[in-house]
Amino acid sequence: MPATNPRSLKDAALRARDNAHAPYSNFRVGAALLDESGEIITGCNVENATYGLTVCAERVAIFKAISEGRRRFRAIAVAADSKILTPPCGACRQIIWEFCGDIPVYLVNVQGGEKEYQMRELFPAPFDEKQLE
Repeated sequence: MPATNPRSLKDAALRARDNAHAPYSNFRVGAALLDESGEIITGCNVENATYGLTVCAERVAIFKAISEGRRRFRAIAVAADSKILTPPCGACRQIIWEFCGDIPVYLVNVQGGEKEYQMRELFPAPFDEKQLE
């Protein structure tokens, strides 16, 4: 049965973090994206020696979902090793808004910390299709 509750999504993000490729920063992040059917798509950060080519976990999960034909999403969870809960970076906020809209964003860490936001709280003045009209 597809997972639809926040706990399953948070746990999937924590597990995805284990797959991170972070040999330079040792900052491992996992993301779990819930699609409209209740399926979870995961991603992890993938670092590169040039740093600029590093891809965040949130973008990996979203791009993976898009590449599999998924287009509607209900929530995303982001899990990191840090003591302070880690929200998506600016680039990820733009991507989340573009592909997911105003969805719940769950932040978790390995110490058991948790916080929920709506995307509009993290990205109050987004650049989107309205600016292109």
